[in-house]
Amino acid sequence: MLRDITLGQYYPVDSPVHRLDPRAKILLAFLYIIGVFLVKDLFMYLPVLLYLAMATWLARLPFPMMAKSLKPMRILIVFTFILNLFFGTGSRELLRLGSIVIWEEGLLNALHFTFRLILLVTGSSILTLTTPPVTLTDGLERLASPLRVIRFPAHEMAMMMTIALRFIPTLTEEADKIMKAQTARGADFETGNLMARARAMIPLLVPLFISAFRRAGDLAMAMEARCYRGGEGRTRLHVLKFSRRDLIAFLSMAGLFIILLLPGILK
Repeated sequence: MLRDITLGQYYPVDSPVHRLDPRAKILLAFLYIIGVFLVKDLFMYLPVLLYLAMATWLARLPFPMMAKSLKPMRILIVFTFILNLFFGTGSRELLRLGSIVIWEEGLLNALHFTFRLILLVTGSSILTLTTPPVTLTDGLERLASPLRVIRFPAHEMAMMMTIALRFIPTLTEEADKIMKAQTARGADFETGNLMARARAMIPLLVPLFISAFRRAGDLAMAMEARCYRGGEGRTRLHVLKFSRRDLIAFLSMAGLFIILLLPGILK
C-alpha cells in the first residue's frame, strides 16, 4: 500500500498541463474542488468526470497511475459508502435485511459522497503530478505575496508546504525499506484482521520518526551551509508569467462552472 501513495510525486513529461503557470494550476485546483462541492445531482458528476478525464489526457498521465492514487483511500471510500448506505434514513424503502433497512435516499447519498471523494482525490493529485516542488513553492509564494502587508510569512509557508509534499515519497520509501527489513526478521504485516495489522505497524513508527528527524536535521544543515535566509532579496532564474494557455485553462474551468450552475439557474 505504501508504494501506491502518489501524493507529492512528480511525473516528468512534456504536456500542455505541465507547461501551465504554477499559480494557474493552484487556482484551478481550488476552483475544481469548489466545483465538485457544487454538485447536488448525481447526473452532474458526469461533466466533472469528463473534465477530469480530459485534464488527465492533456497531462499525459497514465490512467492506471490516477487509479493508483485511490488505493490508499480505499478503506475510507468503502467506509463512506457503507456509513451512508446503512445508516441513512428516508421515505422510500428499497431493501430490508432484518433490522437493517436500505432507503433510496441512503443509497443516493452513499453514491453522492463516494463519487465526491473519488473525484477530489484524483483531481487534486494532478497538481502535484504535473508541478515540480520548486515550481510549486514559487507559485504558492507569489499567490500569498499580497498577505505580506499584514506580515504573513508567505515564503516560509510555501517552503514548509513544499518540503512536506516533497518528503512524502521519501518517507514512504523509507517506511517500505523498514517494513521489508522487519519482515525478513520474522515480522508479519499481512495476516490478521484490520486491528491486528494496525498494531503490527506500530514498530515501524520509532525507526521512521528517527529517520525523519535525521533527514530534517540534514536538510537544515544543508540550507544553512548554502546561506539560506528565506525569501528576502531572493532572485529567480525563471520568472513566472501568465500565458495564453493559462487563459484557455481558466475559460475551460469557467465552462465547467456554467454547466454545474445551469440546473440551479434554470429552476
